[in-house]
Parts: sequence; C-alpha cells; structure tokens
Amino acid sequence: MSGKMAAMAVKTTFSAQEFREILSYYNLGEYQGFTPISHGSVQTNFFLQTTQGRFVFRYYENRSIGSVLFESHLIQYLKGQQYPCPALLLNRQGEAVGIYREKPYIIFEFIEGQHLEYPDEMQKRQFIQEVAQLQNITRDYQPVNKDDRWNYDIDCGRKLARQAAQRIDTTNAREKLAWFEHTLSQLQLPASLPRGICHCDFHFSNILFKDGNFAALIDFDDANYTFLTYDLATLINPFIPAFDWDSWSDFKPGDNIFDFSAARETVLEYNSYRPLSPDEKQYLFDVFKLSIMFDCVWYFERGNVSDFFEKRKIDALNNLGRDAFYQEIFG
Repeated sequence: MSGKMAAMAVKTTFSAQEFREILSYYNLGEYQGFTPISHGSVQTNFFLQTTQGRFVFRYYENRSIGSVLFESHLIQYLKGQQYPCPALLLNRQGEAVGIYREKPYIIFEFIEGQHLEYPDEMQKRQFIQEVAQLQNITRDYQPVNKDDRWNYDIDCGRKLARQAAQRIDTTNAREKLAWFEHTLSQLQLPASLPRGICHCDFHFSNILFKDGNFAALIDFDDANYTFLTYDLATLINPFIPAFDWDSWSDFKPGDNIFDFSAARETVLEYNSYRPLSPDEKQYLFDVFKLSIMFDCVWYFERGNVSDFFEKRKIDALNNLGRDAFYQEIFG
C-alpha cells in the first residue's frame, strides 16, 4: 500500500465567511462550522457542517482543472454503477467542480466509517473484492480529460523521474536516473494488456469500514488510466515483513527476502472476482516492477544510487526471474 502522506494536509486556510460564500452556490443548507482534516491527502480538506448535515470540502492545491474534471466524471460514473465511494454535490448550476482563488474544489458526501490500519482477514477479502470490482466497472470506461492525469506507464515514469532528477540536481540523482531509465527499458508491457482505472493509493486512510464491514473507497486524487493489474500489483507484497523501507539495509544482497504466501492469497482472491487474462498473469511481474519504480519516483531523494530500497527489490526480482515469479503466484 502506498506510503504517500502529506506532512500537513491543510495548506490553504479558509474563514467562516469564505465558506458561507462558497455554500451560497449550493443547496446544502446554512453554514454552521468547519473542521480541518489533518490526514490522508496532499490536498486541503475540511469537514463542513451545515443545517443539512456534514460534508467534505476538498481544495486541490496542485491539480489542474482538467485533472479534477477527470476525477469528478469518474466518481459520477462509479456512483452510477453503485460503486461504494462518496458522491459529489452539485452546485445550483449542476456543476461538480468549483473554482475559488483560481484553484478547483469539490464538495463530497460525508460517509461514516473508520480507517483501519490493521484490517482482519475478512475485511482484507472485502477490500480486495471491491478493488477487483473497480477494475470490472472501468475496463470499458472512457475517461474524460485523461491526458491531464499522470497515467502510470513507462513514459509517465520516465518523465516524472527526469523531473525529480532535475529538481534535486545532484550527481546521485543523475546516476539514479540512469539506473531508472535502464530498468524501465527492461520492462515488458505489451500494448495488448488491458487498461482501465486504478485507484493507485491504498493507504489505510483512504479505506472506510463501518461496523466491521467495508463501507467506501475514498480519495481518487491519484486515480488514473493505467494497466488494470496496477492496483493488484500494489496490493501484493512478495517480500518478507522484516524487509521494509526502514530495515532493508539489515539484509545483504543475495539474501532470500521472498515470502509469496500472502501475495498468492491476494491474487487468488482478486482473480475470483475479476479473472485475469493469460497476458495479465504473464506480465504481472512487469506491472509489479513498474509499481516499485513509481515508489522510486515518489522517494527519489532517498538512498544512494549504489544500493537503495527500490533497487534491492528490483535486483531480487531480476534474480528470481519472470517464470519463477509466475510459478510462485500462479503455479
């Protein structure tokens, strides 16, 4: 699951008067109060209380209007398919996306629930089912403003890595970029692989449970049009629990760091709700490596190019090989 979390989610402050002005464009009742939401997003979020109830106000700090329109149209499509996610509240002009201080915002339905950092086995299975259902629903979906999103593929990864290396501007960053581009060039991701919408950020703060059961998937800020198995790739972890971002250096190169038992169960559960095609099975190895490469982008400054967390993962997978990976998961 993704570890991308903002150190401080509220970056733009709003006054009560400003919220009264924004709410004047909606039929959501009279303003009563607001509370900042301190976790779960790089955007700014508030709970809004009105005479009609509680809502979630999201202010997009670093997204274009096209990117937010991608999200709003996607969520409206998902709600039309009865997918468990928060609905968008339309203003009096029937629009889901508003503009304030030259940045877009959306007001969402508030859904009651709890964020569980350690769900039990039944809750994990419920969540995997809903992830598979997301891909079932969106396989034939034609996204709006697709090009305004970072759609996770080789070209997008290369572009973002180059931007990171240029921003950091150190010898280590430039050498890491060379490793990154070479590793990308080794991936096999044929054009025939099915694509659709993946959520791409399964941090526990984006998953709601109520009374012990799955309630909703929230925060589609990172959702994009990519390989349909990308979400599955982010759900599996074929490495031993002791091998993690803060402990990987305790292991020597060549140590056995694999344990496929949990990954195998996850893929089996997912496959029972969305059967994978032969190509998806064959190239899950490459999509999984692609997901590691995007983690490398998010943490590009972390580690020395000679030996760092994501490189150690890629090296272990390369030593294992695609066929052995396939056998461990599907054999």
